[in-house]
Amino acid sequence: MRTRARFMIRDREAADAAQPASIPVCSVLLAGNERKYVDDCIDAGWISSSGRYVAAFERKFADWCGVRHGVAVTNGTAALHLALLALGVGPGDEVIIPDFTMIASAFAVCYAGGKPVFADADPLTWNVSPTAVAAKMTSRTKAIMAVHIFGNPCAMADLRRLAGEAEIPLVEDAAEAHGAVFSGRKAGALSDIAAFSFFANKNLTTGEGGMVLTDSGELAERCRYRRNLCFPAARTYLHDDIGFNYRMANIQAAIGLAQTEKADLYRAMRVRNGLRYRESLSGVPGLGLQGGQPGGESVFWMNGIRLEPGIYGRSREALRRHLEENGVETRLFFNGMHRQPALRKYGCDCSGAYPESDRLADNGLYLPSGSGLGEGEIARICRLIADFACPGGR
Repeated sequence: MRTRARFMIRDREAADAAQPASIPVCSVLLAGNERKYVDDCIDAGWISSSGRYVAAFERKFADWCGVRHGVAVTNGTAALHLALLALGVGPGDEVIIPDFTMIASAFAVCYAGGKPVFADADPLTWNVSPTAVAAKMTSRTKAIMAVHIFGNPCAMADLRRLAGEAEIPLVEDAAEAHGAVFSGRKAGALSDIAAFSFFANKNLTTGEGGMVLTDSGELAERCRYRRNLCFPAARTYLHDDIGFNYRMANIQAAIGLAQTEKADLYRAMRVRNGLRYRESLSGVPGLGLQGGQPGGESVFWMNGIRLEPGIYGRSREALRRHLEENGVETRLFFNGMHRQPALRKYGCDCSGAYPESDRLADNGLYLPSGSGLGEGEIARICRLIADFACPGGR
């Protein structure tokens, strides 16, 4: 995804009035100590994973999420892979995942040697349906994966109940959900183990990067061990297990620490913008917006809309072109896992019906959603959508 760096603009009203010709789908906001900490890394000569910022970032982010242990890694997919390995997922094991998700959720299961099993989406929240999960559980189910789609927390109470009854772990793919809340607890603290991404379009970023969070010291240690090529403590260069070079660089962690220092601000900005979109678009005919659930607080990582097919004879592609021609960048929704040729080749069962996932994939797109998006920019985007849906004001 193309992103554009944007530093904090003090005069927001002036920025809104300028109304730039192009609004990217996500702008990176670097508004804190990023440059100071990166310069410190360079001045000290510690740019590898051995620098002090890695541990500082792990502590700060874990504390912010309300979790005991953080393990920083190269990206969110690596974090999810390590989390699954720590839980013991291996060949022959099934992990139930949403059909409507980014493909990294499925690939991480494949990396561990397991088989992803797909469950359809809930029509209101667009997250995985607990009813669909229950229908897919078998004696081979090793874990359930909750993916907080677009920063909207899953029905975690229902998923925890299903996992508890089956005596299997629950893992969060929280790549899109920094600061999302369910029943008073943040994403990352709602399961046995969780994985986050810090890609450039995320609420908090290190450019590339990820982190595993868990309250279990044992699971955290397993992740640290695998992250570092399974090096023995004595550095004998005799390795008992297959490990991975998933270490995060100190210079990335320095950016992550600075970002986490601003985490509450960035969370508030995303929530504010998400609510602005909903206020402006809720009355537009033919548009579906992602819904929440009792106890859940989305962080609106991305603000998606789902077009009802055939609205005034127009299509999603027509809306995309309309926005693009007016300087607004968008992205399509994910394609369902059951449609993925790679997973079919891997041997996943891609048969069956996934009507809600198909409906989202075929009719959804998401709008510019960066933390620093201005009120005027959102108003402009919403006017363009309303004009498309109701030409002439009808």
